[in-house]
Amino acid sequence: MTDPLPQAERADVTTVRESARTTVLIIGGGINGISTFRDLALQGVDVLLVERGDFASGASSASSHMIHGGIRYLENGEFRLVKESVQERNGLLKIAPHYVKPLRTTIPIYSTFSGILAAPLRFLTHRSGKPTERGAFLIKIGLTIYDTFSRAGGTVPRHRFLGRKRSLQELPHLDPRVKYTATYFDASMHDPERLALDVLQDGLEAHPGGAIALNYVEAVGHDSRGVVLRDLETGTEFSVAADVVVNASGPWTDLTNDALGTETRFMGGTKGSHIVLDNPELSEATGGREIFFEHSDGRIVLIYPLKGRVMVGTTDIDADPSQPVVCTDEEIDYFFDLVHHVFPKVTVDRSQIVYHFSGIRPLPRHEDTAPGFVSRDYRVEVDRKALAASDGGTPLVSLVGGKWTTFRALGESLSSTVLGLLGRPRRVRTAGRTIGGGRDFPRGESDRAAWLTTRLPGAGERATVLFERYGTRAADVWAFIGEHDDRALGHGGLSTGELAWMVEREHVVHLADVILRRTSIAFTGDASSKALDDIASALAPLLGWDDRRRDAEIAETATLLREQHGVELTPAGT
Repeated sequence: MTDPLPQAERADVTTVRESARTTVLIIGGGINGISTFRDLALQGVDVLLVERGDFASGASSASSHMIHGGIRYLENGEFRLVKESVQERNGLLKIAPHYVKPLRTTIPIYSTFSGILAAPLRFLTHRSGKPTERGAFLIKIGLTIYDTFSRAGGTVPRHRFLGRKRSLQELPHLDPRVKYTATYFDASMHDPERLALDVLQDGLEAHPGGAIALNYVEAVGHDSRGVVLRDLETGTEFSVAADVVVNASGPWTDLTNDALGTETRFMGGTKGSHIVLDNPELSEATGGREIFFEHSDGRIVLIYPLKGRVMVGTTDIDADPSQPVVCTDEEIDYFFDLVHHVFPKVTVDRSQIVYHFSGIRPLPRHEDTAPGFVSRDYRVEVDRKALAASDGGTPLVSLVGGKWTTFRALGESLSSTVLGLLGRPRRVRTAGRTIGGGRDFPRGESDRAAWLTTRLPGAGERATVLFERYGTRAADVWAFIGEHDDRALGHGGLSTGELAWMVEREHVVHLADVILRRTSIAFTGDASSKALDDIASALAPLLGWDDRRRDAEIAETATLLREQHGVELTPAGT
C-alpha cells in the first residue's frame, strides 16, 4: 500500500540515501531475507535490507502457521530436506518458544494399502502421476522415518496409530468410514509476522548503525552508482552501492532480477489460500488438534484451530507472481468439500468466514511437475558479475525456494555464501541462539505467573496480552509504555503506549501494518470500522498524519480488507 499524500522522508531513509553505500544489500524483507540479515549483522557485516511492502507482508504472511518437517516430502525422495526440517523444527521449539509450540496432528486414514504402487513410482521417476490417497501402510512407513529424524532432538513424542473404534472415541465427529488415525507432533507458529519482526530486531540490535532495515522501499533498477531504490512513501529515488547484492524477494525473484537488468528463470511459485472460520462446532470437532490429511486429488489439506477460530487450507495452484492473488469462490467451495469429507455432520457456510488470505510460495520453476510435488528445498544462485560496475561487476546472489521451517538454517547458509564472496570469516553461529522474546522464557505455569508478576508489575490483565504478543520482550515493551502516554483503545488489547512502541521499534508506517501484521485483529475477524477509526486516530500524532492522511489510511485499509481478505466493514455506529 502506498501513501496517496506527500509526506516527509523517514530519518532512516535519509541516512541510507546520504551514505549511499553498504557492504551487503538484501532485497526482500520476508522471513528468509530477514534471517540472512540477522546472520550477517551477527558477523559484524554492514547490511541494508529493503522491502517494497511491510516486513513479512508477502509470502511470509500467507503461511499455514506451521513449523513442520514435511512428511510428504519423503515420497519425493527429499530426505535431506526432511531431516533438516525436523531438526530445525526441534530447534525452533527451543529458541523461539514464545511463538513456536508443539502441535498435535492427526491424519484420518480411509484405507490400508492405497497408494502403495504410486508412491514408489513417484520416488523413482520424480513425476506426480495420478493422484491417490495414501493408505495406512505408507503413512506408517513415513511416520517411522519421520520419528527417526526427530530422535536427535527429543522435543516431541513419537507417532501412534489407532483403529476405527479408538479413533472415533477420541474424535467422535470424524467420518465413521475412517479406518485408522495416525497422530504425531509437529509445531504451530501462531504469529509468523511477529516472529519475523523478532528476528529482524535481533539483527538490528546485533550491529547498531551498521545493520539497517527499510520497509516500503523498492529496488527498481541499477545504474553506475549501484542499485536504484525508490522510497514508496515519498517517491524519492536514490542509488546505493554494495559489495554484494542478495535477491531474497521470494516468488518475485525473477521480476527483481529483471528490474536490475539480469534475466533469470528461476521461479515457478504456486498459490496457496486459506480461510478462517468462526465455527465453534468445527473447533470442537478437531479436539484442539490439527487435522491433516490428503484429499482424493492428492492435495494436502489442514483444519487447524487457531486463536479461537478455525483455519482451513490450503490450495496449491500455479500462479503468476506479477499478478495479485486472492482466495476465490472455487477455492472456498473446495475447502467446504474437504471439511465435509472429514466431518460430514459439521455445518460450514460462507457466513462463518471472518477472514481469508492467499500467497504465492517461492518454489523453483517446475515445468511439467504437478504443483503439489514441486520441491520445497532451496538453493543459492551466484552471478559474480551480474551488476556492471567500474570494478568489473557486483555479485548478485539469488535465493530460489525456502520455507518458514528452515529459515534459520537457510539464513546461515545464504550468509555463508555472502561471507565467502566478501572473503570474511564466520564468527557466530545461530544454531541454538535464542530469538528475541524467547530469551529466559518461563516454561511452566508457575514460572510464567512469577515472571508476569515480577517483570510486568501493575500490568494486570494486560500482562497476558503483552506476554503472548512479545514473549519476554514484553518487559521492554511495558517499561516503554510506562514512559509514554498510555490510553486503552479496546481493540486487540492495544493502547496508545503500545502503538508508540510499534511505531518507534517495529517500523509501523501504515494503519494496515497494525491491523494485519502487528496484531491478530484482522485474522480473528475483529477488524471493524470503529477499530480502524480508533487506531488510525491514535497513530496520527505518532506518525504526523493530518486528517486527510488519517482518512486515507482508513479508506485504504478498508479496501485492502475487502478486496484481499473478504472482510466487509460495517459503518461506524451501526
